[in-house]
Amino acid sequence: MHEGLVVACLCAAWCRLCDDYAPVLRAVGAEFEGLRVEWIDIEDEADLVGDLDVETFPTIVVIGPEGPRFAGPLTPQPETLRRVIQAALAGTMIAPVPAEVTAFAARLMQGA
Repeated sequence: MHEGLVVACLCAAWCRLCDDYAPVLRAVGAEFEGLRVEWIDIEDEADLVGDLDVETFPTIVVIGPEGPRFAGPLTPQPETLRRVIQAALAGTMIAPVPAEVTAFAARLMQGA
């Protein structure tokens, strides 16, 4: 089980690449039992996204029990997402995250 790990995809309704990424996110997410996957339209859920400035779509935020472990754009290849999730499950923080990502992660986890 992978309870406590959340993969949030920050997207926009008008983004065709996000449309292509949706089935990849669902399929890879289903490989990890107990993993919570969130699809977040940044325009529809602006309050949740807050000050987080999403410049590239799709942007993935991986959040563990202690906070964010990764935040950044990913290409829509399943193996890339799988590697990021596996690293997060291993407890690795893949890249430092800015304060606005940490604030977004806290808001998302509070709404769980």
